[in-house]
Amino acid sequence: QVQLVESGGGLVQAGGSLRLSCAASGSVFSIDYMGWYRQPPGKERELVAGITSGGGTNYADSVQGRFSILRDNAKNTVYLQMNSLKPEDTGVYYCNVKVTATSRARIMAWGQGTQVTVSS
Repeated sequence: QVQLVESGGGLVQAGGSLRLSCAASGSVFSIDYMGWYRQPPGKERELVAGITSGGGTNYADSVQGRFSILRDNAKNTVYLQMNSLKPEDTGVYYCNVKVTATSRARIMAWGQGTQVTVSS
């Protein structure tokens, strides 16, 4: 089993910054991929950013240059630094990880979600 705990959401004015974090725990042998998704009000969940075990990153076009995804392998934690926030960044942000468990099973897990609201 893999547990994810997210933190860092909140209310911020446009142009401001927030930092999200997501810590993985449980029967984790290795973390292969960590990512952040978001679900704006009334819309589908979408990929925001992802980072592989080798450090390769990918970003949605809408956040490129404003958001940065980082991981701390020693803490099994992924961060999303969000700068120059816009009202359209509002939504529930979910952490997503793909891990190899100690049993060598491949597991995908989702965080509980954290609300980010950007006011204009």
